[in-house]
Amino acid sequence: MGQRGRLMTRTLADAPASAVDSAAAGATRRQPPSGPRPERPRRRPRGLVAALGLTPFAFYVVIFLAVPTLVAVGSGFVDGEGRFTWANLSGLAEPAIAGSFFGAFWLSAVTAVVGAIAGAALCFALLGSRPGGFGRSLVDSASSVLAQFGGVMLAFAFIATIGAQGLVTVLLRNQFHINIYENGVWLYTVPGLILPYLYFQIPLMVITFLPALEGLRPQWLEATATLGGSRWTYWLRVGGPILLPSFLGSLLLLFANAFSSYATAAALVGQANNIVSLQIRQALISETVLGRSNLAGAMALGMLIVMVVVMLAYSALVRRTARWQR
Repeated sequence: MGQRGRLMTRTLADAPASAVDSAAAGATRRQPPSGPRPERPRRRPRGLVAALGLTPFAFYVVIFLAVPTLVAVGSGFVDGEGRFTWANLSGLAEPAIAGSFFGAFWLSAVTAVVGAIAGAALCFALLGSRPGGFGRSLVDSASSVLAQFGGVMLAFAFIATIGAQGLVTVLLRNQFHINIYENGVWLYTVPGLILPYLYFQIPLMVITFLPALEGLRPQWLEATATLGGSRWTYWLRVGGPILLPSFLGSLLLLFANAFSSYATAAALVGQANNIVSLQIRQALISETVLGRSNLAGAMALGMLIVMVVVMLAYSALVRRTARWQR
C-alpha cells in the first residue's frame, strides 16, 4: 500500500463514526436504484371534476330556463304559418302593449323604491340588536320565508284578510264603522297590487341589504371621530358612499323581482291587462283576439331585454361593493 493509501486509511480511522455513516449514506443515495422506478399517480384535472359537479344545475338551467326562453323569444319572429317576420315586433308600439309596459315599469318602480326604503330602515333598526340573538334570528327567518311567499297563495291571503269580504274588512266595517272600500274595491286594480308586492319586496330588501350594512367596520366610525368628524360626517362621507352601490343594487333587484312577477297579479287583477305579463297571457289564451299568439313572443323579448339590462347593472354594482365586504 502506498503512502496515499495509508493516509486515507488513517483519516477514515480518525474520523467520527457519524461522519463515516453520513458519507456512506450519501454514497448510497448517489447510487442509481437497481429496480424499476415506481410510477407516480396521475392527478385528475380539477376543472373537469368541478364541471361534472355542475352538471345537474346546468341540466336544470338548460331544460327549464334556456330552452323555454329560446322558444318564447323565437316565436316572436315567426307568423302563424311559421315564416320569419318582423311584424310582431312592430306590434310592441301599439298603445295597449306600450301601456302595459308602462304599467309594469310604474308598478315595479314604486314597489322597489318603497320596499328599498322600508327594508333599509328595518336593517338599520336591526343593527342595535345582538348578532345571533332572538330578535335578529326572528327577523332573518321571517324575511327568508316571506321573500319567497308570493303567487296565488299571497293573493288568497290578501283576499281572505282585506278583500271585499275579508276578515279585517268585515271587522273594521262592523265594529269600527270603517269602510276601506268606500271609494271602490282598490285591491283588485293595478295600484292595489302595491300592497301585496310590498309583502315580499321588503323582506327581500332585508336579505340583500343587511349583509352590506353589517360589513361596515366600527373602526371607520372611530377614525372619523378621532379626526373630529361627527356621526353625520361619517354617514355623509364614509358610510353613505360605501353603502350607496349596495343600496342601488338591491333597488334594481327589487325592480326586477316585481317586473317579472305574474301569479299574484293574475290572481288579483283578473282580466285587466295593464301590465305586460298579463298582456302576454291575454295574447296566448284570448278567444276574442285570434292569430296574435306570436305577439306574446315579441313582448317576452321586450321583457327579456329589460331584465338583462337591469341584471347587468346589478352585477356591476355588486362587484363594486364586494371589496368592502371582504
